[in-house]
Amino acid sequence: MKKLERRAIISLLLAAFLFLGLIFFCFRFVVNGSQWASFPANRHLFADGALDRGSIYDVNGNLLLENTESGAIYHDDQSIRKATLHVVGDVSGNISTGAETKFAGKLTGYNFINGTYAKNSAGRNLYLTIDANVCKTAYAALNGHSGTVGVYNYKTGKIVCLVSSPSYDPNQGIDSASAAEEGYYINRFFSAAFVPGSTFKTVTAAAVIEQMDGYENWSYDCTGSYTLGNDTITCPSVHGTVDFEDALCVSCNCAFANLTLSLGADTMEDYVDQLGLTNSYNINGIATKAGSFSFSEDHEAALAWAGIGQSEDLVNPCSMMIYMGAIANHGRVVVPQIVSAVKTSGNFPLSIYIPKPRTKLISSDTATTLKAMMRNNVVNNYGEGGLSGYNLCAKSGTAEVGDGTSHAWFVGFLDSEENPYAFVVLVEHGGSGARVAGSVANTVLQAIVN
Repeated sequence: MKKLERRAIISLLLAAFLFLGLIFFCFRFVVNGSQWASFPANRHLFADGALDRGSIYDVNGNLLLENTESGAIYHDDQSIRKATLHVVGDVSGNISTGAETKFAGKLTGYNFINGTYAKNSAGRNLYLTIDANVCKTAYAALNGHSGTVGVYNYKTGKIVCLVSSPSYDPNQGIDSASAAEEGYYINRFFSAAFVPGSTFKTVTAAAVIEQMDGYENWSYDCTGSYTLGNDTITCPSVHGTVDFEDALCVSCNCAFANLTLSLGADTMEDYVDQLGLTNSYNINGIATKAGSFSFSEDHEAALAWAGIGQSEDLVNPCSMMIYMGAIANHGRVVVPQIVSAVKTSGNFPLSIYIPKPRTKLISSDTATTLKAMMRNNVVNNYGEGGLSGYNLCAKSGTAEVGDGTSHAWFVGFLDSEENPYAFVVLVEHGGSGARVAGSVANTVLQAIVN
């Protein structure tokens, strides 16, 4: 009898494990079914390794890529093909963040009941949030430099412009070995991180506003250098006596080094985490690269350099743009999205994408103070350019990269109800942030608001 009882118990346990396994499989099938079905080895969907159905459009309905049994048909404008390649993707899947690869399940027309089976199916129409003509303008503005440009609506989360350079014409192709070596397949907006230079001072400034009593009355006498042991923090010029707002406006390294030491390593570590710069964001299933930082408690000069955006600081451009959106949006951020809608070949909508819940990165009061300081940067340092009347708020960065050159950054937003756009521009080895990256930002933002 005891033997029978033991066998019954074992049988029940095995049945329970089988039932739990079945539930787990069904869950995975529902969640990942489209990815399984759209695996490149599926000859029903792929011809010679390339998807044979589905089309990709920009937000205005411009066809960017049509997959057919005879091959992929890209936009007829070469400049648009190159400008949108890192968003649209290549048919070989070398650009891992491209819609052609990342959203293959949406393009195939997969559904839970029929899978991908549909007689003479043309797949689905995938509409992205980008404006192809704005991307074309941005790519041209980079003028052959490696780098990235990103602009999004910080109220809705929709990415209007996303360009990564270098790029190439998918109709002409490129040698895979050299392309991989030279970074043609990397989407610098999503998948890379760079030394931020003085744009990082907006992070240190947020910490000062929230953690340093009496910062409103703080001042510093900049002599052009700040000696810390055997190391020296330097400024490009002597700034004289600066208050907190002036220190950000003239981007005084010595002043921000002093502020960073007052805050301490632990506070700086807390703020890069709090402001999302060490996060990997999920952009419609595309994971951004997390930033990384090192704030030394034992080495004052290293800590000081880290607080002004140098040392071992690495920031992802998308994360920096999101932070700018939070400052513009009273401390709350809407996570960006790159997919606008999925429709049938007859343009019947199958899904609608809505903004993700707003996450609070900083207090509304802190955001208001930072916004005023970044507006002051534009009014008293950078100038409005062709954006007078749009309340441009910005911070430049000239990030030394150790080879005698500097990356040029320009980040910020338009404080405008009609044009709520946050942006990031990075020009690798471009030199001056305000002059080079600022010029690119001005060109792109004018293309958007006009």
